[in-house]
Amino acid sequence: MTQPLAGKIAVVIGGSGGIGAAAARMLAAEGATIVVTWRSGEAAANGLLAKLPGKGHLARRAVVEDTATLTALASDVEKAFGRCDILVNTAGYTKPIPIGDLDALTDDFIDDMFKVNWRGQFAAIRAFTPMLKASGDGLIVSVSSIAGLSGVGSNLAYAAIKAGIDTMTKSLARALAPAVRVMSVSPGVVATDFVPGRDAAALEKVAPTIPLRRVATADDVGRAIAACATHLTYSTGSLVVVDGGRAL
Repeated sequence: MTQPLAGKIAVVIGGSGGIGAAAARMLAAEGATIVVTWRSGEAAANGLLAKLPGKGHLARRAVVEDTATLTALASDVEKAFGRCDILVNTAGYTKPIPIGDLDALTDDFIDDMFKVNWRGQFAAIRAFTPMLKASGDGLIVSVSSIAGLSGVGSNLAYAAIKAGIDTMTKSLARALAPAVRVMSVSPGVVATDFVPGRDAAALEKVAPTIPLRRVATADDVGRAIAACATHLTYSTGSLVVVDGGRAL
């Protein structure tokens, strides 16, 4: 069976669980060698690698708000493989805050949200861009959210930051072309533990409001990320919406 990503090195930031793990599985199934990062879940990351098809996969610790760990990661990848062809940004966090509760959006909370969910993604891109350019067929995929389009999400800051991810995608697509393509994948509601307090009952309640009548799985999003590398090869600066029609 043809593997379109054979010989490619894919780095998945935040790849030890949820959407990141799904992206790692999908990219490995297409032939890529995977580097996943973990923040505190080393066992989960190593467990994931043990199940991936192919060989030579690595797990490394990285903390997205600590730029030094990202530059060290890029150096480790270059030493291990001499290249990086695909960078996937999935790391981040959120906290549910009612959209009208402005007092809960403290300066410290906003700064931390921005540091982890936007600045960290950019810092990873900055660290890996030299190798992605050298690849000649580099790809960056950042996980955004339909909250960036609708303004409705777990909290106002999160929605605004995801809009910033989409803007960064468009800006960098122009800046890094033609050597590197840059894409965003924008999920709707996904059945992971990303949003604290959103349990199975909450997911069951929202499912009927989605045109496709179900919430997304991590694999739904992982397949979209892999498609950016394998099928959407003439696309850059684009947002791939994976929401079952929720934003309609």
